[in-house]
Amino acid sequence: MNTAPRTALTIAGSDSGGGAGIQADLRTFFANGVHGMVALTAVTVQNSLGVQGFSEIPVDVVTGQIKAVATDMGVDAAKTGMLATAEIINAVAKTLDEVHIGRSTGTPFVVDPVAASMTGHALLREEALEAIRTELFPRATLITPNLDEVRLLTGVDVTGPATQREAAEALLEFGSEWVLVKGGHLDAAQDCVDLLYDGESWVELSGPRFDTRNTHGGGDTMASAITSSLAKGADVPTAVAEGKRFIERCVAESYPLGAGVGPVSPFWKLR
Repeated sequence: MNTAPRTALTIAGSDSGGGAGIQADLRTFFANGVHGMVALTAVTVQNSLGVQGFSEIPVDVVTGQIKAVATDMGVDAAKTGMLATAEIINAVAKTLDEVHIGRSTGTPFVVDPVAASMTGHALLREEALEAIRTELFPRATLITPNLDEVRLLTGVDVTGPATQREAAEALLEFGSEWVLVKGGHLDAAQDCVDLLYDGESWVELSGPRFDTRNTHGGGDTMASAITSSLAKGADVPTAVAEGKRFIERCVAESYPLGAGVGPVSPFWKLR
């Protein structure tokens, strides 16, 4: 009899272009050997040129999806992506408590606070940002904001190593166990340095910066790779290091698709 793989749940929106969102999450879960499950929060209208619109999923349907898979199939780790509104965020937080997902339960929970577009524009209203700060971050094992999201959440504009540390300290005050301040958007830096912090230990993860504009779905993919490792029992520093190595290969093998920004590619893992 075959043994079931570990399971990972993504609570996020759909990308009609297939580059980010639950499509990226499920690709990454599969490539990393875990069974992916979904609680869909929104359906977006988007392609390589950007998001043209979206429709939210009713809150009771979002929470119903979480309860359905958690109570029957079990969740070894979970992550969030686009949550769209404060109402959805608050309901998701309450439901995670009900099904025992989050830092206090032993089931790892990664919050990728999708709050900014590829061009740095805010995607969430302030009440939704506040709900992320007060409802999701305190429940999170790890949060993984990019630099535009750091600025929206904390007001800190990261321009180098000192402000990256300042941002990590500000983010940790919201209550997560670990913070990962990603440096991919710091274009002036020669290398891509991500900073992991838990209030005591600083871990710098440095990697190459690739000459490509095809980075769509990079944040989702990295967070999903980390979630996959956590689902399989890795501790946070190990899971983040494995996620960093995975996304580096995905960016290195990203491809052009459409007239805008193409997606990162986990296809290398299949070869």
